[in-house]
Amino acid sequence: MQFISTAKNALLVALLALAAGAQAHDGKHGDEVVTPLQHQALSDAAGKSGVMAVVAYGPGESSVAHRHPGSIFAYVLEGEVVSQLQGGATVTYKAGESWYEAPNTPHLVSRNASTTKPAKLLVWSLVQDGQPLTVPLEK
Repeated sequence: MQFISTAKNALLVALLALAAGAQAHDGKHGDEVVTPLQHQALSDAAGKSGVMAVVAYGPGESSVAHRHPGSIFAYVLEGEVVSQLQGGATVTYKAGESWYEAPNTPHLVSRNASTTKPAKLLVWSLVQDGQPLTVPLEK
């Protein structure tokens, strides 16, 4: 039980660090709210954990450019989200659509497509123990 409590605390610290880092800029980006849902060590993948979270964007909100050290699977729960990975086109995903982000791929655009309605993503990630979920890109 102590391990699970420690793992949950580590996830919370990582998500709080993401939120703090994302807001240390011009205020027009990094407005998303990340709500952790689950963090589970994987018995069949030593040293890795599955992490699930909801990312919520208010109208017109966006994230700073970033990368994820682990694989990311994103599913739009509500609204529409505009996303662009380095080397790819800008794509608008609607509720019910999903995408995959390979580890360490720069995520250049991640924002709510609407200036009047909220948007929400369900995100699942496979992370190496001790790695952050998200790392802001250097300018």
